[in-house]
Amino acid sequence: MTQIALTIAGSDSGGGAGVQADLRTFALHCIHGASAITCVTAQNTVGVTQVQAMDAAVVRSQIEAVGTDFKINSLKTGMLLNRDIIEVVAQQIQKFAFKQLVVDPVMVSRTGVQLIDDDAIASIQNLLLPQALIITPNLYESQILSGLTINTIEDLKQAAVIIQESFGSTVVLAKGGGLSGNDRGRDVWYDGTEIRTLSEKVIKTKNTHGTGCTLSAAICANLALGKDLWSAVVAAKKYVTNALEHSLDIGAGNGPIGHFFPLLTLNSQA
Repeated sequence: MTQIALTIAGSDSGGGAGVQADLRTFALHCIHGASAITCVTAQNTVGVTQVQAMDAAVVRSQIEAVGTDFKINSLKTGMLLNRDIIEVVAQQIQKFAFKQLVVDPVMVSRTGVQLIDDDAIASIQNLLLPQALIITPNLYESQILSGLTINTIEDLKQAAVIIQESFGSTVVLAKGGGLSGNDRGRDVWYDGTEIRTLSEKVIKTKNTHGTGCTLSAAICANLALGKDLWSAVVAAKKYVTNALEHSLDIGAGNGPIGHFFPLLTLNSQA
């Protein structure tokens, strides 16, 4: 049986993040990807020059079209941009009783720039996070959700506990890509009972565009394949690390990670 995953996120014209990264990640896990686009961006490896939100009614129609025709095995959200879109997405997830929701709470960039306004952040907290199976905040998003200043892995652990306790059944995977020294790249898992840390080898590359989108998409894909949540997270972390190791040095700025690295071996053997 073909497994299906749904991404609800923005479009990246440069192809490195957003819906493009999600669908590529689904495909490389042999999962059929469906999508609902929330906004269109004009961006490349240098930066974003324009963002246009989709009308919330159009976002609703996209999700309804998918939900009425397909059995969705798992889904993820990325950039939702504003309160109206977030409300519609939360309503549709409830309406179709979608399971295995992975929320990448896109609020702040990896460089610390807030991407959505305070009303949208509150809507994510109140409407979306309580429905999530797992949320994957970056360092700055963990600071917003926990109210803590995070400088070390111990701070990140404390933040993960606070966030998880705020939303009950949601598992938190607090990402440590913004930490420094030996803590860099270490992620913290907290499920309400146990704190675990995940680490892979640190890949030195400036071409890291799309890592957050890809991690959440890879978790979503592995859930669709039937893995338990912890196994899905571990597999996703390995996938992102390998994609970083095969990142693409394209464009004048920070290029994307190499989602299609599993195909490189096949091509070399052809």
